[in-house]
Amino acid sequence: MADNLRALFSSNDPSAFDVAEAFTDRHSQWVLVAAALEEHLHRIAGRSFDVEDLEAPRRNLIVFHGVGGVGKSTLLRKIEAALTAAEHRPAQWGAPTWTDRVLPIRIDLSRAASAGSDLERVILTIRLALAEALGRPMPSFDVALRHYWEHVHPGEPLDEYVRRTGLAGKFANMLPGQLTAGVGEMAAALALPGLVGSAAGQLTSALVSALRERQERAQALAGATRTAALLEATPDLEALSYYPHLLAWDLNQLPAKKRLTPVVLLDTFEDTADRHRDFERLLQRLVWLMPNVFFVIGGRSRLPWADPALHGQLDWTGPTAWPGLATSSSLTVPQPRTAGSGARQYLIGDLSPEDCETHLARRLVQHDQPLIGADIRAAITARSHGLPLHLDLAVSRFLEIRRTGRTPTAADFDCSFPALLARTLSDLTPEERHLLRSVSLLDAFDLDLATRTAGLTQQAPARRLTERPLVTEDPYALWPYHLHRAIRTAVRDDDHSDDRWTPADWHQAATRALAALGDQWTNAAATGPSRLLLVACLRQGLRLARDHHLTDLGWLTDAAHAYTEDSVWEPLALPTDTGTEPVPDTPADALAELLTAIARRQHEHRQRTADRLTAVLDTGLLPAELAEVGLYYRAKAYKDLSQNRAARAGMQQVADAGGRYAPRARRGLANLARLAGDFPTALAAAPTLGWKGRHHRVLGDIHWSHADTAQAVAAFEAGRSEAEQHGAVGERAMTQVRLALALSFADPGRAGDELALAHRFLNGLDQRSNTLLAQVVALIKDAGTDSVPRRAQGLHADIEAAGLPFLHRFVELALAFHHAVRGEDQDLAATISRLRELTATGGFAYFTDIAHFMAALPLPGPSTTRWTKSEDDVRSAWRGLVHARQEHLRTGN
Repeated sequence: MADNLRALFSSNDPSAFDVAEAFTDRHSQWVLVAAALEEHLHRIAGRSFDVEDLEAPRRNLIVFHGVGGVGKSTLLRKIEAALTAAEHRPAQWGAPTWTDRVLPIRIDLSRAASAGSDLERVILTIRLALAEALGRPMPSFDVALRHYWEHVHPGEPLDEYVRRTGLAGKFANMLPGQLTAGVGEMAAALALPGLVGSAAGQLTSALVSALRERQERAQALAGATRTAALLEATPDLEALSYYPHLLAWDLNQLPAKKRLTPVVLLDTFEDTADRHRDFERLLQRLVWLMPNVFFVIGGRSRLPWADPALHGQLDWTGPTAWPGLATSSSLTVPQPRTAGSGARQYLIGDLSPEDCETHLARRLVQHDQPLIGADIRAAITARSHGLPLHLDLAVSRFLEIRRTGRTPTAADFDCSFPALLARTLSDLTPEERHLLRSVSLLDAFDLDLATRTAGLTQQAPARRLTERPLVTEDPYALWPYHLHRAIRTAVRDDDHSDDRWTPADWHQAATRALAALGDQWTNAAATGPSRLLLVACLRQGLRLARDHHLTDLGWLTDAAHAYTEDSVWEPLALPTDTGTEPVPDTPADALAELLTAIARRQHEHRQRTADRLTAVLDTGLLPAELAEVGLYYRAKAYKDLSQNRAARAGMQQVADAGGRYAPRARRGLANLARLAGDFPTALAAAPTLGWKGRHHRVLGDIHWSHADTAQAVAAFEAGRSEAEQHGAVGERAMTQVRLALALSFADPGRAGDELALAHRFLNGLDQRSNTLLAQVVALIKDAGTDSVPRRAQGLHADIEAAGLPFLHRFVELALAFHHAVRGEDQDLAATISRLRELTATGGFAYFTDIAHFMAALPLPGPSTTRWTKSEDDVRSAWRGLVHARQEHLRTGN
């Protein structure tokens, strides 16, 4: 309503646009409330229900908690309206299944003055609502209330107090009259009509005596077991907190036609919290002593009553007393049966983008059309991260801009709101505010990371902060905690708070965060490699170093080497404000671009990879040991592009430098020698490469090219075992694909099994070239069957899109084998012609020789290939594989 009035007074023309309360659908929360309330009604209607049972566990409540501004108060107001009248219930919520009469009573606890006065306000509000709904006294409670009032507020009539505080508006006059009627009923029951106008103490004494004497009429009106004891107690605040037990008993005595169930909605429950939990203890007592009343509680924090650690601070604690409060659930995708299954505590999630759009479109309307344009709605939705408070603040900003005479644009809403941050910070301690700013630097964190980033020595403050609703927990994540994104943005953009940080403060915190991330990765690496932790630390560390211009890369250099070691290639692209690729201007920028370009080559044309790596190398921002990483992968990209001369120059430069990538570069040179058909040079280099140079894989590639299946398989198996020993899953997958390749010519049955294992190894890795090579292996395995040419065409298209032209040669080699097996001379001649064109430059010219050997065709001229054995032996071996496949197809064995 306040937002509506603000909008109304934002223009000289009240008819300029329509302002509507745009309640965004919270259907899932309504489902939970409806299910829990239905269960409650069924339970209290049962014969076994005893309103005086003070030991049974309590399930008469449901709790919604969430960050400030997420829409808890709006939800409670809407639930109140929906329970009041069907016409106020959103159509999508659906009608309730119960027929019992319910009475919603919403109480805003944010108006608290003190524990005493506020408990009075809560109890009087409930009694006033019952007075209006029932029109009859609650005898035992009313006598106790009158006794309390005359003792604690002598000389102040209750009706005057009710009118002065505005507790129940127009119904204020009904309660005093009902109290008088209640006293009259009690006096009549005691056959003491003269007590009606006397002091409450006299009536109380008479009633206690009658109850002690078990007078039948007195017990019929005030016969709760503990009534006499309550009335004998000193009528102070402590006694008042137990009087709801009498009100619950009175409600339970109502005749069937008058029976109703109050639904008390306690809003802003976080305002009851203090160091000693005084008011919270009184409110918990209210809930416990009225088991026939249903409570809906909304607050920023989860209700901790099921925590045994609160024993002594509250009257009833632990999961046995409050079984539904033991866990807190997310409402992201709730199931309708959840409430009925016993859960009673729920975290209210953010609105979906669709709900945000609906809210903004309906909030301001002009001529039946949304006043806020679609582009502005999209900008607000993206910036809000689903937080309703942000949406409302954005609507206010929209109206403010219009009032200046300017038309708002989407760019006007690329901002955060000080009011949002002020609400977030309002109930945090100074230590928690410091922690909040510290962890806003992190995408996700644990207690240790938060503590070290804040520069603290104890984790207790971080633990307290994680219990706040502005921190979301995912217990299955590497780092379980993260800030609500809208709040994180507001904290980072803070220019208004009195204790806001200076740039130096942010820089120091970022330095601490980077060091803490590095220590986590380094300590974990000492006990065993964790790829998940490595990538997570790199993502956060690179962003911190980039955003805060941290020039000392430190552990990031070693982490970058570890990242490239195993060829898994998880994405590392860092978010940017513009959505475009940034131009590196710091070492961290350059390192992020280097690793991103290397990883993205699995999804981009290799020419794009070469260009990106050239650009980052040209900045000169990378230290020498990282520059060689760029040189090496650019040379690999050149090789894949069949630019072998440039590839050889790059590999030689890295090998000559003698750094960490020298073994890889020497392997690259050996492979380039093989691609040029210089097998003896490649073979001579293999023993010098070792594990880092992947010597077994180099040997396997040489042997399968000679149709020496046995030696190739042995080399690849040795390479796979070595990769497993080193925990190198990327190398294991690459070696397994090549093992299947060697077998695909000679043993299609076993090749199928090895290929299936290769696909399993590739699953979850980002190795595009090896995934496509595995498809080539499948073609060779199936050579001689009808589907091969058609599949080859589709594979050529995929290879072209990937920018991996060297694989075209493998597809043509597979087709040459297929046509040789089927004796399709004309098709084979066409394939050899294509192979000759493909291998005229860039290597693999020996594939053309192999195609001739397969079909027992003479070479058209002298070959440039240098085999490790005689050409006749190689020719015979390849021709033998063709004969073997023909026999296999003929016999099926």
